[in-house]
Amino acid sequence: MLSRLGAHLAIGLLKFLALLPYGFVARLGDGLGWLLYQIPSNRKRIVHINLSLCFPEWSAEHREEIAQKHFRHAIRSYVERSVQWFGSAKKLEKLVQVDSEIDLSDPDMPPTLLLGAHFVGIEAGSVFINHALNRQCGALYQPMSNKVLDDVAIAARGRFGADMASRADSARIVLRWLRDHKPVMLGADMDYGARNSTFVPFFGIPTCTLTAVGRLAKVGHAQVVPFIGEVLPNYKGYRLKVFKPWDNYPTGDDDADARRMNAFLEEQIPLIPEQYYWVHKRFKTRPPGEPSVY
Repeated sequence: MLSRLGAHLAIGLLKFLALLPYGFVARLGDGLGWLLYQIPSNRKRIVHINLSLCFPEWSAEHREEIAQKHFRHAIRSYVERSVQWFGSAKKLEKLVQVDSEIDLSDPDMPPTLLLGAHFVGIEAGSVFINHALNRQCGALYQPMSNKVLDDVAIAARGRFGADMASRADSARIVLRWLRDHKPVMLGADMDYGARNSTFVPFFGIPTCTLTAVGRLAKVGHAQVVPFIGEVLPNYKGYRLKVFKPWDNYPTGDDDADARRMNAFLEEQIPLIPEQYYWVHKRFKTRPPGEPSVY
């Protein structure tokens, strides 16, 4: 666990990097990712297991290529927290291209759940969609184990007017936000354990998937609008892709609604497979009786 001193040093480094040109910072993170990929690690092993499970048809050479690219992207994403957390609004506006199928500035937007997918650019996308909304919104977060980093992350992610709430305290708060017509940002495509989850296919694998999105949308009478933060090639910044609301959602069937999210990911991940968050143990929780894949 990172010590308080280590956390303060890390924050100081990020603030310093935020002063430097984005292209330099991005290349620094990419180079560090390449270097760390050369060293055997548990995270590297997890990336390969996930890719093998989801894309068994790939050759070993192609899987190795995507794994290395992803590892570089993942490490780079942590280095780029510098500009995402501490860069000015003007700097972010120059770095983020917005490609939205809805009017983010619409003052009459109905109750909305903004569903962020865990691609490596999710941090940039989440911070900037908050800025682009030009209105107060709500956002859920997963608390960090280090209190110093957690406090800084909350302040940075909410600096454009977002109310932040821990995922553990979310349901009551989210429903209140929706009643107040605040758009609510959340991410649900990770393994948070069997509680409030169901097992539905993800690339053909029974996968522990949260049912909260459909339930919150039903009770809060909210539309669900997915978004993706994509890292642009050649160190040009990011693209915030905001999709139109899902039709006929929620259905009221927890399994069908959870499967809808996974189906959306199955459509989007092959477009930029190196950018999905493969370092996460997406298949950590297995159906009863099934052994661990990790």
